[in-house]
Formats: sequence, structure tokens, C-alpha cells
Amino acid sequence: MSQGRSLRLFLVDGSPNGLLTAEIMNWTGHVLSGPRTKLSELVQRPECGRTGVYFLVGTDPENSFRQLVYIGESDDVATRLKQHNRAEDSGGKDFWEKVCLITSKDQNLTKSHVKYLESLLIRNALDVGRCQLVNGTAHEYVSLPESDQADMAFFVEQIRTVLPVLGFDFLRAAVRLPAKPNNASQAAPAESPRFRLKVPRSQQIATGQEVDGEFLVLAGSHARGAWEGTSGGYENLFKQLCDSGLLAEDADGSRRFSEDYAFSSPSAAAAVVSGRSANGRKSWMVENSVLTYGAWQEQVVNAVTPTQG
Repeated sequence: MSQGRSLRLFLVDGSPNGLLTAEIMNWTGHVLSGPRTKLSELVQRPECGRTGVYFLVGTDPENSFRQLVYIGESDDVATRLKQHNRAEDSGGKDFWEKVCLITSKDQNLTKSHVKYLESLLIRNALDVGRCQLVNGTAHEYVSLPESDQADMAFFVEQIRTVLPVLGFDFLRAAVRLPAKPNNASQAAPAESPRFRLKVPRSQQIATGQEVDGEFLVLAGSHARGAWEGTSGGYENLFKQLCDSGLLAEDADGSRRFSEDYAFSSPSAAAAVVSGRSANGRKSWMVENSVLTYGAWQEQVVNAVTPTQG
């Protein structure tokens, strides 16, 4: 069972759409986040005068399901953010809508530390593949002592823990199927049953499983060869997966998942597999059963005994 964590959030101006700070118990890191519309207030904060790493985040205009992200570092973040706020033709960046800054409460982060952090974070973002990085490949900074490298690896893990809570998913680890126990004495991980979806008429079959709150369609699953539904909805996601090669084209014109892919919901998964809008709660069936995903989930919820307070 995973260990719980204590996270402290503070709405600086009392608004959920304003500046926000976040801290994890027993971590020296400090997170400051806010929309670009609040940049004039954000750069006045003392954190912006410190050494740190930062993220500029916006929506990809060519794919609304994907974020554009720039990862940077500076020993004077306020100055760098002002530069990024300029027009593109003046050396700035137009794409970003939100900014997130990571500094240290004890102000022990040095320029070498944040350069190393930037390298680790860029590499992590590329490995996870949940966003489109604006600043490309990672630079290698290996000049830190071994003990400092270990400290920065821990620092990155805390960043990856707190960012999804603030709505930034681009560093969240890719979903994987739970590992099977090595022997009978180990407890098997809790997991959902496997689900199957058969596309009407075309008879493509896909297999999926719910893992860590996402719906994972498994490699080898088949999908309709082209989007046949109304324009919009999950059409862009379908096309993105085709263009990336994750939905590879087979000889018969159908599509096949070349690797596991995690969707935000069973309906998103069902739509991509079916090539049109679909209700995943009805479309996915428990394998070797007539039980729908929705009925299975209802059974799970009804079987829970509430804890008495």
C-alpha cells in the first residue's frame, strides 16, 4: 500500500484562479504557480528573485489533448519570465498560459543544482511523453558531486509528486500494468478485470484495463481504420495516435495499438477504438462476461462498507 503524503496548498489571493503555493512536509522545495494573466503579481514575489527551475505551460493549438511545455532554469527567475513574456519576434514565447516555479525554502539551490535539475526534468518529460517540449532535448550536466546528484534526484521525485495535484500532468509516470507477484507469499496487486470492446460491423477487438485511475488499452488491440464519427470530440486524439504510429495501420486497413496507451476515461478509449463517439461505460465488457464496465464499477462501489466515524 502506498504511503500517504501531506501537501500544503495556499491560495495567495484567495482565488482558485490566482497565485498558488504548494509545499510537501519534510521537503525543502517550494512551488509557486499562476496564470500568465497574473504575471505582474507573480514576478513581485520573493521566490522569483531566487535560483530555481520553472515550467511554461500552454495548450498545443494543433492538439487540444496535449500540452506544450518549456522547462528552464535561472538564478533570477523574474527576469527570465519577463523575457519570455515578450512577443515572439522580440525573443519571447507566445504559447504559454501558465507558469510554475520551483525554488528552495532554505535557498540552498545553486546555479549548478538547477542546471542539473533542468536536465533531469527535460529527460523525464521526454521519457513520459505526455507533452510536446518546446525546448527540445536535455543537456547533460554531470559536474555535481555524487551526493548532490542524489539530492537532486530526490528533489525531482517531489516535483513529480506535487505537479499533478496542481493540474500539471506532463511529468506523471506513464501507467503500467501492475507487476505480478514473484511467489505465492507475496500479495497480488489490486487490479481491475480485463475488458473487451468489439467494434460493431467491423469486428475489431480491443482489450483494456483500469490502472491508477486511467483506462489502459493494451498493445495489440485493434481499432477502426479511420474516424467515421462527427467532426470534433476525440477525432484529434485519434489522428494524433495515427500520426505518431501508436495506432499502426494493418494490411486490412484497420488500426492496431503498437504499445499500451492510457486514456483519461473508458469513453475516450472507446471513442478512439470505435472511430466515433462512444459511451465507454456501456461499450467495454468484462472479459468472458456480459457485465459492462458501468455495471462492474457499480458492483465494486456497492460492495464497499462505509467506515464508521
